Amino acid sequence: MSGFTPAAFEAIKDKVYAGERLSLDDGLVLYDQATPLHEVGALANLVRERKNGNAAYYNINTHLNATNVCVYRCTFCAFRSDLREAKGYAMSDEQIIARGQEAVDNGCTELHIVGGLHHQKKYDWYLNVVQQLHDAFPDLHLKAWTGVEINWFEFLTKRSVRSILEEQRAAGMGSMPGGGAEIFHPEVRGKICEHKADCRNWIDIHRTAHQLGIKTNCTMLYGHIENAFHRIDHLIRLRELQDETGGFQTFIPLAFHPENTGLSHIKKPSALMDLRTIAVSRLMLDNIAHIKAYWIMLGIGTAQSALAYGADDIDGTVRHELIYHDAGATTPELLTTEQIRRLIIEAGREPIERDTLYRRIERDAANPAKWSVGDQILAAV
Repeated sequence: MSGFTPAAFEAIKDKVYAGERLSLDDGLVLYDQATPLHEVGALANLVRERKNGNAAYYNINTHLNATNVCVYRCTFCAFRSDLREAKGYAMSDEQIIARGQEAVDNGCTELHIVGGLHHQKKYDWYLNVVQQLHDAFPDLHLKAWTGVEINWFEFLTKRSVRSILEEQRAAGMGSMPGGGAEIFHPEVRGKICEHKADCRNWIDIHRTAHQLGIKTNCTMLYGHIENAFHRIDHLIRLRELQDETGGFQTFIPLAFHPENTGLSHIKKPSALMDLRTIAVSRLMLDNIAHIKAYWIMLGIGTAQSALAYGADDIDGTVRHELIYHDAGATTPELLTTEQIRRLIIEAGREPIERDTLYRRIERDAANPAKWSVGDQILAAV
């Protein structure tokens, strides 16, 4: 049962103070609307500061969505397109290289590469996206392909996940984003993304990446047709894989944006729901170093507040984000470094620029587009 009682919450507080792991039932209590949000947030902030002190991390990054044409028809997605739709596109090699050049010219350390599963593009087209960018810009970290995309490559090639990941890494893939996780529980997953990679596929792909030494992120899409049980179940499955591999760097809770989707009748999550989800995630995921408040989805004000509710990372400049803006996100399409640092400072935190692998970035004061990699950031896990 998820019912809040003062005694149940006190027991959770005792566990958190003692550094003990929370259970599924504990998570349900934390998600109960009767459990005071500010107290949940205070607990999450305690854990956040144990792990990361007063730091708030950000990076300088650009997004590249090479195509929006997609064989799947996930009900929550506003980004996808059919091949013959006017909005459908696939970037040319010249456009891809131009995006990489733009990233480098603006001092980016990371290119975030995800997109649709184009049924007329062979696997080699996707591999070439990574290869040509790495050849042209070897210092730019390529965070490429969700578990769903890797699963599609497995289908296209009839090869093992391990061989695909090894080939992608050899081509220049530096790490993997955490997208495609959505909600793991089949009660929900079968309704919102029926045909794409299921929980077992997603987990197995990230497990294999971790075994190969490829760091990945992880996510959860919340605020649609799932409930608190499904969310806590999702977090525990991520926690179990992290116990096994230690390969997740960051968890990013993704607030569902309903506009232009098959679930447009659903109201988007409130800021209070966003903050509770950030806080519960920080408390449940005791073995993942970082929790990201993705300002594109949360909005700048909520992302700032999230830095006191368990989050220690705010993502980055995020040039050319399309997926959530297509779904109605009204946030800017780009924040400058100065804006990011200011919003972190306004939240009472210390802004620290990181690269994708959580190493400090040192900028050339005379030419900020020039940078070098500094020390590894070590969080207490």
